[in-house]
Amino acid sequence: MLAEQIQVEALKLKPVEKVRLAESLLSSLDRPAVDIEKKWVNESERRYAAYKSGEIQGIPLAQFSPRKRT
Repeated sequence: MLAEQIQVEALKLKPVEKVRLAESLLSSLDRPAVDIEKKWVNESERRYAAYKSGEIQGIPLAQFSPRKRT
């Protein structure tokens, strides 16, 4: 019932206010898990260090991307 009341009131807002409310609600759902985010950061830093040291080589964009490059 509360959600329905909030929706009724939200629909009365000006378009800009609706957008701000929608962005706020969506961003509250899109928060990454901190532990997973840390693992991705660590992995990307490890891979970058390996690339910089020559331990691994990059893949050319033309080979990696399915789109044709001109």
